Amino acid sequence: MIRLGIDTGGTFTDFVLWQDGRMRVHKVLSTPQAPERAILQGIADLGLSLADTGTPLQVVHGSTVATNAVLEGKGARTLYVANRGLADLLAIGRQARAELYALQPQDRPPPVPAADCVETGGRLAADGTLVEPLTAADLDALGRVVAARGPEAVAINLLFSFIDDSAERAIAEALPSSLFVSRSSEVLPLLGEYERGIATWLNARLGPLVGGYIRRLQAQLPDARLSVMQSSGEAVAAGQTARQAVRLLLSGPAGGLAGAGFVGRGAGIRRLLSFDMGGTSTDVALVDGAPHLTTEGRIAGYPVAVPMVDMHTIGAGGGSIARLDAGGALLVGPESAGADPGPVCYGKGGREPTVTDANLVLGRLRAAAFLGGRMQLDLAAARDALSGLGRRMGLSAEQAALGIIDLANEHMTRALRVISVQRGLDPRDSHLCSFGGAGGLHVCALADALGMTRALVPERAGVLSALGMLVTPPGRLLTRTWLGELARRSDAEIAAALRELGDEGAAALGAEGVTAGSITREESLDLRYRGQSCTLNVPWQGGAAAADAFRRLHRERYGHDLDLPVELVNLRVRLTAPAPAVMLPEVEELESASNSEPLSEGKRPTAETTQVFGCEAPVPVLSRSALPVGAQLHGPAIVLDPVATTWLAPGWELLRDRASNLHLWRGDDPLALSDD
Repeated sequence: MIRLGIDTGGTFTDFVLWQDGRMRVHKVLSTPQAPERAILQGIADLGLSLADTGTPLQVVHGSTVATNAVLEGKGARTLYVANRGLADLLAIGRQARAELYALQPQDRPPPVPAADCVETGGRLAADGTLVEPLTAADLDALGRVVAARGPEAVAINLLFSFIDDSAERAIAEALPSSLFVSRSSEVLPLLGEYERGIATWLNARLGPLVGGYIRRLQAQLPDARLSVMQSSGEAVAAGQTARQAVRLLLSGPAGGLAGAGFVGRGAGIRRLLSFDMGGTSTDVALVDGAPHLTTEGRIAGYPVAVPMVDMHTIGAGGGSIARLDAGGALLVGPESAGADPGPVCYGKGGREPTVTDANLVLGRLRAAAFLGGRMQLDLAAARDALSGLGRRMGLSAEQAALGIIDLANEHMTRALRVISVQRGLDPRDSHLCSFGGAGGLHVCALADALGMTRALVPERAGVLSALGMLVTPPGRLLTRTWLGELARRSDAEIAAALRELGDEGAAALGAEGVTAGSITREESLDLRYRGQSCTLNVPWQGGAAAADAFRRLHRERYGHDLDLPVELVNLRVRLTAPAPAVMLPEVEELESASNSEPLSEGKRPTAETTQVFGCEAPVPVLSRSALPVGAQLHGPAIVLDPVATTWLAPGWELLRDRASNLHLWRGDDPLALSDD
């Protein structure tokens, strides 16, 4: 089996190949209008000719197709079907204002135009009793509306359908087979009609788009076993992704966190504050052995209640455009130059300076060493763009570039504080783990801003999301509402319901070739005090133990507990198959693979030097592969590898471990590099 992890980003598409016990990495510029073109180009560049060898290829892919469609307001025209009196549910929402004190808030159009919202029967009460039946006349009326409006997809969201989905099924069966139909009882069978409705609408809107993209990719890779990363960090067979397109909204970032956790565990580091800085955006998150999950995520302002990795995303990346506002103040992002035309230094027609151009002008990027020398950067063009911006600011090109870097760093520092300090967590207790193509250029500055003294730049940091795809096991995360007072449910009843829910996921994994005996089940409950609306998730170990665990967690999270009954809201089951047997090569293997002589631990490599703005003396430039294992390197220095560059700022130290990860620290204790 050949395994290939692919991450499609806004600027680059990354590849990590595991074949015959060896690992290879590759990058190509993304093709946003047809993402599969970049994927096929990268596969060809890697020399994968499976037709000749007959070796099966397992591809795990992280896609931004769903994410970009939501951010750009694209997708299939969707008809929304609700119970009578609830057609405007998605427009009303929770009546929460995005700008609480704005006197003239900007109007936001409703998710679905009023003309595309249809009311029908089939209404249930909260206890599951029938309030209004679904009649033949209702179905005939709905058919006439569909014929008149001509939608591409239909989203069905009836009240309490998670108790009894028969009405939603009847509506779906009555619709033309040419339509993509999304049922709330299938997409998100949980309490909360608004969040359930948004998820169902997004799923219907994205389904045809995602399905078409996956079908095109499968047609081009007929001999490959194609899986797609879900937002919750499990890989699912590509054929099932269109039915659950809403679960792919954080597909790529989930791969990055899986890769960070994998590398961190190998380096003996459990607690990571991660930031993934690519060409278009930066994603920040906490990884404590594994990524945290949330059901309160938001994309483009919409609540997305399906489970996803808990992260915060901002529009700050290597391609973020720098400009002046009407008052002459410098702005960086969120607009990005993307892959086409890209930063000015890419030489593809870009005219506005970006963060990447600023790093190049400052000397922290090497024009001839970008992507291991496969892509030559245009320093003169970048300097001209920065000079033009600098003249309008009364600064030199280098001073303008430094201002761009400082402002981008401030944006990312704020994002890191959101995910740590604002949640009551001290970032100094964690390692700052940087990855993405641009992450290593900013890691020291961000650590300094947060008062952190330890950082990790993994081997293959520039393609870590693709590595995360490679090491992600097949899995499912299933959730279902089963509302009631916890003490009134017997342990046997709850265990049986969890077993039934898990069996559904096991059957789906079995269809992908996973044997039942290899599946690991993690069962948990969403609990709350009676009268509360929010829940806390605790492992299932019996009703009494779950209630005690909930009370302890409530005290830890909120500082108090209540003398109220505990309610069971949702059942959750997570199923995972064994992770692929992928090992990070150690340094000797890496050096042997590149036909270079092993370096003794005490030998310091000879380095070229370059001038970096702000540094009095020339700065050494070294290849990561030339750094001796365990040897200490003092900043300032530039460390190059084929897919990323690391800027070791003055006052920081660095050493390379046996897996070729870079450990960075500020202080006098180079041994305090792991949690142990």
